[in-house]
Amino acid sequence: MQTSTFGDRVTSINEKKHFVIDTNVILHDPNSIFAFGDNHVVIPIKVIEEADRFKRELNEKGKNARTFSRMLDAMRKFGNLAQGVPLQIAAQELYPSAKPRVGGDIRVYVQEISEEIYQSVGGARLGLQGDSFILMTALELIRQKKKAVLVSKDVSFRVRADAYGLAAEDYNPDNHVSIDELEKGWQELKISASDLESFYKKRELVMEKLEAFPHQYFVLKDEANEKNTALARYDSEGKRVIPIMEFPKGLWGLTARNKEQRFAFDMLMNDKIPLVTLVGKAGTGKTLLALAAGLTKVLEESLYTKMAVSRSIFPLGKDIGYLPGEMEEKLRPWMQPIFDNFEFLLSSKASRDRRVNYKTIMEFGQVEIEALTYIRGRTIPNQWIVVDEAQNLTPHEIKTIITRVGEGTKIVLTGDPYQIDNPYIDASNNAVTYVAEKFKDSPLAAHMVMSKGERSQLADIASNIL
Repeated sequence: MQTSTFGDRVTSINEKKHFVIDTNVILHDPNSIFAFGDNHVVIPIKVIEEADRFKRELNEKGKNARTFSRMLDAMRKFGNLAQGVPLQIAAQELYPSAKPRVGGDIRVYVQEISEEIYQSVGGARLGLQGDSFILMTALELIRQKKKAVLVSKDVSFRVRADAYGLAAEDYNPDNHVSIDELEKGWQELKISASDLESFYKKRELVMEKLEAFPHQYFVLKDEANEKNTALARYDSEGKRVIPIMEFPKGLWGLTARNKEQRFAFDMLMNDKIPLVTLVGKAGTGKTLLALAAGLTKVLEESLYTKMAVSRSIFPLGKDIGYLPGEMEEKLRPWMQPIFDNFEFLLSSKASRDRRVNYKTIMEFGQVEIEALTYIRGRTIPNQWIVVDEAQNLTPHEIKTIITRVGEGTKIVLTGDPYQIDNPYIDASNNAVTYVAEKFKDSPLAAHMVMSKGERSQLADIASNIL
């Protein structure tokens, strides 16, 4: 369970606040009710009604709605929810192994809204429905001299609350990672000419005092002549930097065009790194590099039994069942960019020499295109997994996916934090930046921010100026 101190960050030590929770917060994270420290958590009755409508959906929202309903039902034995139930007691009962430390209480708000508040929000016109009732609940608490804060993932709703003079906060307990502070995965390092020469000869340079993340990459520069450079990766076990793997002939006919792509090839082809995150704007080659490395590992080296590819599209889990045709037909509109990348790689001269085509590897089960919706509950061993457009996933969803990874599997996440379709996440709390930040100190993971577009000169300029 989650036991963050989000509540402590938005309230002072000497006063308790009433945090009024919007439905989208519950659907984003049902354990959010335990994230408000020593304060009061208020659940408007309309939130329960709205969450109930999602319970039958076979996606993350449906799962979270069901979890929330079960938690509230379990809490009833500790007291009357309308009067308030101590969260510490409920948390200890629901999560005994987690030893949670939370204070405050949770209350389902069922009281009537005063005529004054009802009219001020346009109750006669809007009625006590959805957002209006949640807003009125917070304003009613203010009228009762309570210190209320509305918590919502909906930007427009927070703006609306602010217009009524109500404090409103986004829900970002431990998942907030500023995109400006995200580690880019490499940096320049100036060394002496003798050290650079030694690096070339010995293919390593011991640097015990170097502060670096495991698998961090470096552009080594001669401090006397910056034109003399070398590309290296930090080996945390040996406290040294070593040359990156080079692929002058490329992988499946695809060659690296800049240092970031060369770094990416190194981490993708390193069998000791089971988790890779590639972040970058459109056209930087994130997906193409991941697929080229995967084809090499699956078809040439036979290190993995197959490559599983999925592309995170926000409406996919909800809408796929209503589309006509078999699974491949349903997925094709969403997965067309993946098919385009495969066709590009498999139509290259190197691929033609191998007499390999896309249909062949699909028929033999060496490459599988599947929806993320069906990953939950599985264990996936000895596979190369690519999750494209991972910026549209929540931290909770990516946890569900990564915890499915079995022995011998490598998972690659690609995404652009500035192109997010999910309305309840943003550049700072999406899955790809969240994973990169959380795993930056782990020897099992490597990360690269790719900034140089290589699709075409026009595409690169358009990505920067439009």
